[in-house]
Amino acid sequence: MAAAPVKQRTGGSRAQLPPCYYEGYLEKRGPKEKVSRRLWTCLCGNSLYFFNNTKDTHYVEKLDLSGFVSLADDCSRDRNLEAARLSLRLKDGETKLTAPNLEARELWKGFLYAVVELSVPSSLTLLPGQLHMLKEVVEREKHRRKTRSLSRAPSSPLSLPLVGEIPPCFRPVSRVEAEVLLERYPDCGNMLLRPGRDGTSLAVTTRQDLNGSVFRHYRVTQKHQGGYVIDVENPIPCETLYDVINALVEKTSGTLQPFLLEEPYEENITFVSSNDENGERTLHCVRGGTPLRGPALPPKQGTDKWSPRHQALSQSPSPRSFSPTETPLSPMKRLTLSPSPLAQSFTEELKMKLEKRQKVNQE
Repeated sequence: MAAAPVKQRTGGSRAQLPPCYYEGYLEKRGPKEKVSRRLWTCLCGNSLYFFNNTKDTHYVEKLDLSGFVSLADDCSRDRNLEAARLSLRLKDGETKLTAPNLEARELWKGFLYAVVELSVPSSLTLLPGQLHMLKEVVEREKHRRKTRSLSRAPSSPLSLPLVGEIPPCFRPVSRVEAEVLLERYPDCGNMLLRPGRDGTSLAVTTRQDLNGSVFRHYRVTQKHQGGYVIDVENPIPCETLYDVINALVEKTSGTLQPFLLEEPYEENITFVSSNDENGERTLHCVRGGTPLRGPALPPKQGTDKWSPRHQALSQSPSPRSFSPTETPLSPMKRLTLSPSPLAQSFTEELKMKLEKRQKVNQE
C-alpha cells in the first residue's frame, strides 16, 4: 500500500495549524518504514502532525485522518513492557503507533474517534473528566469544519437595486452564514434580512429554540409597481423593507426580533514598540490619563458675547430618534438660521467705523 500523505521539514509552522486538541510522544512506523521513530505528535483538527521534539516549530510528517478506515489495539509485545500499540488504518495505508502506556493509548483512541466520527466514543474506559474533554473537542471540531465550509461557500450577490431605507438587520450573507450568525449570537436577535439565493430576491432567516435550533427562511420579493411581498401561503404586502421586518414582529407577537450585532471596540489604546538592542517587539497598553490640551489662544477683541450664558443658549438641541424617512437638520441650514456671534461683532465694528468716517467727511 502507498504511504499516507507526508510533509517534510518544509511543513508549516505550529502557528498556521488548526487548533490542537491533544499532544504527546508516540512511536510511529509507516507502511514503508522498517523502524519506528519516537516523535512528538499533535492532533490538530482532523490531522496528526509529527515533530522531532516538543520545541520544534515545523512538523516533519502529517497524517490526514479524512481517509480513516479503522483503529484497533495491537496486542503484539513491545520491548517496553508498559508500552501499548495501536494500528491506524487509512485509505492510503496502515500506520503503527505506540503509546507510552495503556492509559495514554486509551486517551489517544478517544481523541482520534472524537475528531473522525464527531462523537464521544462509549466503548472506551475513560474517566468523567476525560469524557467531558472529548465532548468539548467534538463541539470545537464541528464548529471549525462549519466555519471552514462557510469561508469556501460562494457569496450570494444581490442584483436588484433595493428601494428605500435598508433595515440594520440586513446582512449580505448566505443562508448557512445567516444560520451561523443567529446561532452564535442569540442575544442579538433571532431574525435577519439577507440576499436570496437567486440574487433577484431577498430572504428573512429566523431562529428559534425548540430542543435545539429551529431555522426558517422566508422569501421576500420586490413588486414591479413598488414595495415588497412576503411570499407565504397568504402573501403579506409591505411598502418598505422596514415594514417587512415590522410585519414579522407583529405577526409573531414580538417573538421574532431583528438581529442587531454590535461590533466590539477596544477599551484601551495599544501600540507595538521594538527594542533597538535585541530587536524584541513588545505590546504596550495606554490606560488613559490627563487629556492633552493645545496652547491657550489669546483673547480677541469683541469676544464678550462668548459668555457661559450665551454658550448655553447657542448649544445644539438634544439628540432625538429619527424614523427611516426623517433626516436631521443639515449643518448648512443651521448656519443660515443662526449667524455666529463673531460675525455679528465684526458687523457692528465695521458699522461704527463707517459712521466715524461719515462724520469726518461732513466736518
